Amino acid sequence: MGLDPDALLDRLQAHFPEAILQRAVARGEATALVRTGDLVAVATYCRDEGELRFDHLSDIAAVDWPRRPERFDVVYHLYSIPANHRLRLKVHAADGQPVPTVTAVWPAANWLEREVYDLMGVEFAGHPDLRRIMMWDDYPYFPLRKEFPTEGEPDEPADYHVSFPPGTERV
Repeated sequence: MGLDPDALLDRLQAHFPEAILQRAVARGEATALVRTGDLVAVATYCRDEGELRFDHLSDIAAVDWPRRPERFDVVYHLYSIPANHRLRLKVHAADGQPVPTVTAVWPAANWLEREVYDLMGVEFAGHPDLRRIMMWDDYPYFPLRKEFPTEGEPDEPADYHVSFPPGTERV
């Protein structure tokens, strides 16, 4: 069985005393808030360190806190297949502040970072192909941000007009 969540966080805190800003264990899962500039170093350590061996990046998610100066939490869900333990790494980012890419650590981050960029507008510095994957290229909104209208995009945004091919207009 994997490391105890507190032992896992102790190991991270000992190796990166300045980079781990907060730590928490909830429902048996460990979460470490990492200083944004240290994300790649911490992620690489998590992948390469013998007892940790986080070889699987299962997801990247973002949470929007619009009233907070560092508006976004970007959350990396890690799993170690050989050791059978989990860890969440979390960084804070202000609107417009890029987060370093972890595509060199886990290639699966390529698609996941693009999804966060597309739906939340969080940019990833050094990403090899940061472009939208769900919305069209010049779509002016980020649909998962809190200010996006719950009823969907406005019919005709003041700064953007969508042209539909004949026969496919909105009713």
